Amino acid sequence: MNILIKNLGSGVKKVIINDPNTYNSLSFQTLNSLLNTFKKLDKDNSTKVIVLEGAGKGFSAGHNLKEVRELKKRSKYLKLFNLCSKVMIQIVERLIPPIIDGSLAWCQLFSEPGAGSDLAGLQTRAIKDGDEWIITGQKVWTSGGHLAEKGMLIARTDIDAPKHQGITYFAFDMDQPGVEVRPLKEMTGRALFNEVFIDEARVSNDDVIGGIGNGWAVANTTLMVERSSLGSGGPEPVAVPAGTKAGRLEKKVGEYVLNAGGNIESDGGRGLDIKWLSDLAQKVGSSGDPVVRQEIVKLHILGEVNRLNMLRAKAGGSKTGAEGNLAKLAMSELVRRSRDVGNLIIGADGMLSSSSSSFDGRVQEATIFSPAPSIYGGTDQVQRNIVGERVLGLPKEPGPNKETPFKELLQN
Repeated sequence: MNILIKNLGSGVKKVIINDPNTYNSLSFQTLNSLLNTFKKLDKDNSTKVIVLEGAGKGFSAGHNLKEVRELKKRSKYLKLFNLCSKVMIQIVERLIPPIIDGSLAWCQLFSEPGAGSDLAGLQTRAIKDGDEWIITGQKVWTSGGHLAEKGMLIARTDIDAPKHQGITYFAFDMDQPGVEVRPLKEMTGRALFNEVFIDEARVSNDDVIGGIGNGWAVANTTLMVERSSLGSGGPEPVAVPAGTKAGRLEKKVGEYVLNAGGNIESDGGRGLDIKWLSDLAQKVGSSGDPVVRQEIVKLHILGEVNRLNMLRAKAGGSKTGAEGNLAKLAMSELVRRSRDVGNLIIGADGMLSSSSSSFDGRVQEATIFSPAPSIYGGTDQVQRNIVGERVLGLPKEPGPNKETPFKELLQN
């Protein structure tokens, strides 16, 4: 038996390569066994995360990448796929199950007042103290920070290294002395985002994700998953805050599924739903207006193109490496267009506040919120820069040598 499967609970399955002769290359027999295993797991709807572990002498992160990438392309429905070292496997076993079952809420501690578009310029410091790290700094635009028990934190651990290389990624405990979360009230009247002030808070060395100094690579993976999910196409999902602080864990799923089209708990990140706009046009009496009909169809087409593009990428047809960035750009455009279509339908009513609207005020809410998607998760301009530089090969903006130590760079 070359392949073993271990059920870790909550939809997490660990695939173990039990091949002691494996070193830097997988045997043909093992590759075929892996592929057959993935095919079986693909058909199991309860499988949410698959972790790959190699039991061979040299099988660890960094080995066998070519073979594993080929397997990933051929395994169509994998939700998550990691080639992990032993340390990383322990972290996955400890942290992933409570994320999947919703019992633990996380936030993303990336952006800072002086490090938004230039995220690698972050100045939050992490200083080693025995088996722990002492964290000091400030984060901003932290979605759901007031509800989170854990945070995905990136901090600078080496000021002598170039700015992209001296960053480490931590699983950070939000409920500890030295952590203060302050809501940022938006023009919508809500506070989805927060400032987080960190003053000598602590994190265990066991909670380093991806290795010391490798935080930029891990953070980029997080950002690409975020951008792909934000722009993944299709109808707005049921969005219910996870974790104990939100107070939702004791409620029934049906209470939220019934309100799925209402964006009651979500941030409106995908704009107004096509069906809802069509129903609104019928209610207002403008469903026969050729301009209204044309704009609704345009919105539908844009959404379908984005949805199909994401399905193509997930099926292994991704060729550019920029699918997540393109999806994020498409999502921003969808939100803006749905806002415009909504206001086209309701006319002068769009000038009223949501509470004074003749309808349910959803168009007004979407209008006020609409600038946000083009900013959060990386601005539209940042997405275009990434596509231009990394995919199209356009020259980068002038700047210091990328090998310059961070401490020698001009600070924001």
